[in-house]
Amino acid sequence: MSFPRSRPRRLRRTPVLRRALAETTLASSDFILPLFVAQGRPAPVPIPSLPGHQQHTIESVLRECEGVVALGIPMVLLFGLPTNKDEQGSGAWADGGAVQRATAAIKDRFGEELMVVTDLCLCEYTSHGHCGILRGLDVDNDATLEAYRETALSQARAGADIIAPSGMMDGQVGVIREALDGEGFSSTAILAYSAKMASAFYGPFREAAGSAPAFGDRRGYQMDGANLKEALREVRLDIAEGADMVMVKPAGPYLDVIARVAAEVDVPVAAYQVSGEMAMIKAAAEKGWLDHDSAVMESLVAIRRAGAKLLISYLAKEAIRIQQGLREA
Repeated sequence: MSFPRSRPRRLRRTPVLRRALAETTLASSDFILPLFVAQGRPAPVPIPSLPGHQQHTIESVLRECEGVVALGIPMVLLFGLPTNKDEQGSGAWADGGAVQRATAAIKDRFGEELMVVTDLCLCEYTSHGHCGILRGLDVDNDATLEAYRETALSQARAGADIIAPSGMMDGQVGVIREALDGEGFSSTAILAYSAKMASAFYGPFREAAGSAPAFGDRRGYQMDGANLKEALREVRLDIAEGADMVMVKPAGPYLDVIARVAAEVDVPVAAYQVSGEMAMIKAAAEKGWLDHDSAVMESLVAIRRAGAKLLISYLAKEAIRIQQGLREA
């Protein structure tokens, strides 16, 4: 007599079998590593809230990129810290700015071996810490778009492979695409921060980049995390304006958004595991409240499983070393 099986046969899941049967896997080629480059610094400065990360000099960012290439990570995402800030954030489009100089140096050293993604926003460069040019206490969307246009062109001239506008201004992707195409940079791709939520998880980044708002907050132009349908609309608008890739940020609290976006669009989806997500793992592991390596891998696999093609993470190097059984260099 035969009996129908109500569930699959249980397997003794050895490490080798677990790897063989895993439906979701991580590879070094899935990652983008964020890096901070500071202008005019004599030496790199550690970032306490982002263990293992620094505000780099040009020389130290090149050394960092050597390790990135050795691990097989194909892209870095650059953020700049200027020597001086002003109301317009003019350091963002200065040809001698930190991001522009670092981009040129990385491309000169590594060429096609390492792709450079440049964050495009004004918050690191403005004296008031907002993502655009102000009119009174409000961000002037149209004036900000002109600044974004100039910044995109300066980054493309420096050799950026991908421009990543993060300011969440209306029409930013279209303006940048038009500017790039008009100046002969049609092959420069755009990774749009399409669903960038107003989040509590950005705190360590704002310390690292010196970009906390001097007044108010960014909820007027970043997204309300309660709104999934709005996120989908913003993603579709960016694609219609010419985005080659779209991003959901933060990643961990918005896995459902990642999943919906990945299911509904035909362009690659990136997800940004932000500074606060890393900080929580690091702090809890330091207290002995969870296992560091297991938490790192579980958090990243969840993002990948949700549908993200590209993982932007401060933990990228650690994840690869954990996966490959390597020790910190």
